[in-house]
Amino acid sequence: MTQPSFRRRLAVWTSVLAGGALLGFALLSSWLINQAKVDRLDVQIEAVLIRMGRLHGGRIPPDLATALAREWGAGNNDTVAIRLLDTNGAIVFQSDHWPQTLQPVPRRRPTAAMPEPEPPERLGPLRNRAALVSFSTQRSAVGRWRVGTILLPRGQGSIAVSLATIRQEMATIRRIYLVTIPAALVLIAGGAWGLSGQALRPIQHLHQRVNQVTAQGLDQRVAPRDVDQEFQGLIQSFNAMLERLERSFHQATRFSGDAAHELKTPLAILQGELEQAIQQAETGSTMQQTLNHLLEEVSRLSGIVRKLLLLSLADAGKMALKQDPVNLSELLREQLEDLPLLAPRLKVESKIEHNLVVRCDRDLIIQVIQNLLSNALKYNQPQGWISLQAYRQPQRVILTIANASRTLTLEERTHLFDRFYRGDAAHSRQTDGLGLGLSLSREIARAHGGDLSLDDAPGGQIQFSLWLPHHR
Repeated sequence: MTQPSFRRRLAVWTSVLAGGALLGFALLSSWLINQAKVDRLDVQIEAVLIRMGRLHGGRIPPDLATALAREWGAGNNDTVAIRLLDTNGAIVFQSDHWPQTLQPVPRRRPTAAMPEPEPPERLGPLRNRAALVSFSTQRSAVGRWRVGTILLPRGQGSIAVSLATIRQEMATIRRIYLVTIPAALVLIAGGAWGLSGQALRPIQHLHQRVNQVTAQGLDQRVAPRDVDQEFQGLIQSFNAMLERLERSFHQATRFSGDAAHELKTPLAILQGELEQAIQQAETGSTMQQTLNHLLEEVSRLSGIVRKLLLLSLADAGKMALKQDPVNLSELLREQLEDLPLLAPRLKVESKIEHNLVVRCDRDLIIQVIQNLLSNALKYNQPQGWISLQAYRQPQRVILTIANASRTLTLEERTHLFDRFYRGDAAHSRQTDGLGLGLSLSREIARAHGGDLSLDDAPGGQIQFSLWLPHHR
């Protein structure tokens, strides 16, 4: 399973943390707001109860509950109820809508005269002073009520206020949170996405430069200016690594090219001397057979040197190409003419479109085609087959060569284009080859702006695809 990108994970975790913080803030603030509203209501109830002490004895105005409901903004007239009891528990005064299930719980009976009532704003928070009134929250059939009770020398007074208004206000606050919190999360996620992209821009720039680094582009460097300080060390290390790679690569390229160039002359001289010695030796003698064997080995070494020289030029980007328009269709038919003679037991099928013209170096492309056909012959199965197709696409010409073969292992498919790699693990010479043909063929194709690749094919066969830019 592919792990999400760092940028996405950063945006998601930022949103999760911010969402948790906002949710915690919403819950805490809702509780504090609700508690503040209840505390304020307690202060108002207590102030009225203290004033009611002067009116005890049945002189409570009948419309006091209505006036309090209107003054406190508690809603309709049924949201505030009053009840007075005498010392025997008999009802002196009670609002018509007093819920019968409410049971006021008095705190204590005062022993001193009632103090003069003070304005609610001067009473202060109930928890910071010795309260004269006891409070409780109770539930009735019509909802929750806040009940305040005071013990008087001549009885007991109680005021019950419905909490429906506070509940509606808190519901409104929660609806506001339900709208604002998701919107805030969207803004936070968008901001985190943008900021993370801005912060990772040097990494993206470095990634682009890394993709541009090839054997011909080791001189690429990333400018450390206008980059955050946290990334400057990484960029400097990357530039230093490129410098070391460039120096090592040029040394290796020069060595292989110089070695191949220096070996060409001695091998040519040795080959000429051996040919002359073979002519002078007695026909059919042991000496002539030995010299023939040595000549084959020298020819083999000469082939390796030529291919190494071409590869070193390709690595340095200095492969000389003499590009001319070439009719690939005719070239392929010419190369197929000798196949029945080389492998009479193999079935050869070809499907070549007419007039496939590419701009290329004819000799090098012939070398690529011959190498692919040679491999198809050498690594074929007894009574096997070879299939060749060439066709045109909008911008390029495709050549596919397939043949019967044993199924390649994953390791063989991975290393097939490696230099000096051969399919037989022991590098035996039962099948002639140097292990440089495919690597050189691909370098030639890429030098022409094309490529050579190993295709996915069913078991029991192998297929290569060569494509070259189409010449208009």
